[in-house]
Amino acid sequence: MPYDARYAVMSVRKNILRESGWYHGLYVSSLLGRGFFLCQSMQEKLPVAGSLAYPKAYADIKICEERKKMMKEKLQNIKEEALKAIEAADMPEKLNDVRVKFLGKKGELTAVLKGMKDVAPEDRPKVGQMVNETRAAIEAVLEENKEKMEKAIRAEKLKKEVIDVTLPAKKNCVGHRHPNTIALEEVERVFTGMGYEVVEGPEIEYDEYNFRKLNIPDGHPAKDEQDTFYINKDIVLRTQTSPVQARIMEQGKLPICILSPGRVFRSDEVDATHSPSFHQIEGLIIDKNISFADLKGTLEVFAKELFGEDTKTKFRPHHFPFTEPSAEMDVSCFKCGGKGCRFCKGSGWIEILGCGMVHPHVLEMCGIDPEEYTGFAFGVGLERIALLKYEIDDMRLLYENDIRFLKQF
Repeated sequence: MPYDARYAVMSVRKNILRESGWYHGLYVSSLLGRGFFLCQSMQEKLPVAGSLAYPKAYADIKICEERKKMMKEKLQNIKEEALKAIEAADMPEKLNDVRVKFLGKKGELTAVLKGMKDVAPEDRPKVGQMVNETRAAIEAVLEENKEKMEKAIRAEKLKKEVIDVTLPAKKNCVGHRHPNTIALEEVERVFTGMGYEVVEGPEIEYDEYNFRKLNIPDGHPAKDEQDTFYINKDIVLRTQTSPVQARIMEQGKLPICILSPGRVFRSDEVDATHSPSFHQIEGLIIDKNISFADLKGTLEVFAKELFGEDTKTKFRPHHFPFTEPSAEMDVSCFKCGGKGCRFCKGSGWIEILGCGMVHPHVLEMCGIDPEEYTGFAFGVGLERIALLKYEIDDMRLLYENDIRFLKQF
């Protein structure tokens, strides 16, 4: 009989002796073979194990043996099932699922350990040992397969990342700044160097700021629906960046020295020189004792910085509702030096911007006393500067996103 079985027989017989009163004062000398022998006060031999004297005791022994056998079979089944699942796993995530299923907090081996309370105390060490052996066997196979899998994945990744130095190199498509961006940065550089502050405003603007506060009354041709995009009767897509100037003047923080670039909208047909959406840059200075001479000096510096030191300027009288007096400024053709060419259409001059002294009525509507303060304003189309500076003859090229065109800049 195995040792465990003999131990169980001894425990059951000891319980029987205790219940019958024979155990008290007795001394169990030894366990020999399959029978108990008592000495001292009782010199008789108890029946051997398996006799009919104690049928209940031997039935308990048999149940104990069967439970251990079932437990062993259950652990073996768990082990076999786990090994099959590990073998079927083809990625690390599935191996982790197997670990959770069999070894996790709610796994099958954990459930077996939780059932230890139903096992006889003297059998728990043996059952615990079997569970630990099963766990160790599953973990060993898991780790082995995990290492093999990771090695295979790493080898496949390295295979894909192998660089053949004999192959032609791939060209990186490096981006280029847009001509409009280059021109805007150049203009901002010139004017910020003279102390101007760059400010921006909303592209969707009130009619009051876009027209009325700029001395453009109702009925003016500029307010016609053929020229302006109306959202409703009081809100429009701004036709110029001048509304930014009106908003700044309203704040009353004098003196004012600002540059306001931004996108504007007009109801124009698309052609080589027109677009319904384009960009403007407008400047404004308000202070005491500002004169037209200050305006001319400022724009001459701007023209020389932008087109070269030999550039000359010419001012022609013009009319704008928000300035008085008003003028348009031409610059000498930087291609022919003023001699006349195809670029300047033989005149030697190129129109560049509009300007003038801020109208006194505009100052009054913005809360500034025109008797004490004066100022000048100017506006130039950003696309026009880009077209002139880079000798582009079609404005549509700036918006077609043609890589062949843009990578020239």
